[in-house]
Amino acid sequence: MRIAKALAAVFTIYCCSVSSAVASVDGEESPSVWSATLIQSDLVALYDGLKSGHANLFANRSEAEYDALFHELHDSIRAPMDAFEARRLFQRFAAFGDVAHARVDFPNEAFEAFRAAEGKTFPIYPRIVDGIPYVGENYSGESSIHAGDEIVALNGVPMQSWLERVSAYISADSDYIAHSLLEFTFPREFWALNGEVERFDLVLQRDGQRVETAIRATTRAAQQAAAANLAQSFSLDEGRSYRMATESIAYLRPGPFYSIETPEDLWDNGPFVSFIDQSFEFFLDQKASRLIIDLRQNPGGDSSFSDAMLAWLADEPFRFYSEFLVRSSDEAAESNKSRLSDNEDADSATARFAAFYARTPRGELFSFDLPYATPRTGARFEGEVYVLVNRHSYSNAVNVAAIVKDYQFGTIVGEKTADFATTYGAMEQFVLPGTGIVVGFPKAHIIRPNGDRQPDGVTPDWLIHSPTKNESTDRVLQKLLLMIEGDTRNQS
Repeated sequence: MRIAKALAAVFTIYCCSVSSAVASVDGEESPSVWSATLIQSDLVALYDGLKSGHANLFANRSEAEYDALFHELHDSIRAPMDAFEARRLFQRFAAFGDVAHARVDFPNEAFEAFRAAEGKTFPIYPRIVDGIPYVGENYSGESSIHAGDEIVALNGVPMQSWLERVSAYISADSDYIAHSLLEFTFPREFWALNGEVERFDLVLQRDGQRVETAIRATTRAAQQAAAANLAQSFSLDEGRSYRMATESIAYLRPGPFYSIETPEDLWDNGPFVSFIDQSFEFFLDQKASRLIIDLRQNPGGDSSFSDAMLAWLADEPFRFYSEFLVRSSDEAAESNKSRLSDNEDADSATARFAAFYARTPRGELFSFDLPYATPRTGARFEGEVYVLVNRHSYSNAVNVAAIVKDYQFGTIVGEKTADFATTYGAMEQFVLPGTGIVVGFPKAHIIRPNGDRQPDGVTPDWLIHSPTKNESTDRVLQKLLLMIEGDTRNQS
């Protein structure tokens, strides 16, 4: 089911997830309800902190637009709020700038408590293609609803309006990114906006015909039971794997660029590097001449993982950016300081950031350099490389695709990534003084390797659309294999 996938997909965008669990204030346990005055004060602190720390708060929205929303929200605070209400209000403000890395994370603990208590939710996960929502996965148990049906209306409201309403609470650089996330989280976001709703009246469109039906909200257990009764369909393995897809074409699914082997230490890349070395040694032993690297549904992670993979196929030094421009601020300096150890290596990134913050006037940008990764010494894979991506390739997976495309290490295949290669990222955090709620913000403007400053995803060289509904086989991979074989024949 999508529940497990959602946890992976929203784990991180650009490898910088920020926990928004309510913190203690001055060492004391935070109250469960805060006064309107305190919430208003923290809204002021939120706006001030974003204006100070954000790499470019007004990149997509004018200051006048921000001011208007600030006054609207400030004036709406007329009664005490609990943690859930406060975090939702602050997230609406943080999400307004249409930058994925400025956010107050969803209060998931409240949703999980609701679900654990047999709370009922909308049992359909949409598939949103070019802004049009379809039935993606149906866990209602209602057979009159078919995967691939267009969802026209929900409870008397056009589905497009629902997408707009819930998207107001999602930090995303574009509708495409927001919709890609809603494919995992729409039932949760609908619940957060409306509370528990018992019945859902649906207007669907199928083969040009209007279909009206109604379903009930269902518990997690009921949805899991419905999922078990559905016909088996192909799903991408969330782990790591490698094999020969054909006699000459190797297939590598590296999995997330963080440690699934040692979850207690997410950034221990040792097991990953061992896996990568083993897979490439196998490919060389099998005399593979072409390689598919599958980054579909990949949530991303850290470049210390992906660089070890790319080193096997790179023919020149590489890195994920051409410019890394950081805004100096008290917020970023304090967040960075929290990571400094007493015996910090002066050459570490954390120590170097601290030195830059110390000498760069607040509000100014400085250029930060990270070392280039280098090709592997000794044996390397020198055949043709194809990298598969889709709308659910996030974070560092997008960086990998941009590196491969911009350095011409291989061919990008699939659908355009929703997440951006040129973006405002490198998240830091600050804490609101009254509630202790954590706010994430991007400190840097990161420009992709080819220098294109236009904020955008990675466009594939070979376009293969993902299916609108689940299928029994991996048609995307099958089509790529045919395209590779046909391309090879055409070149010979």
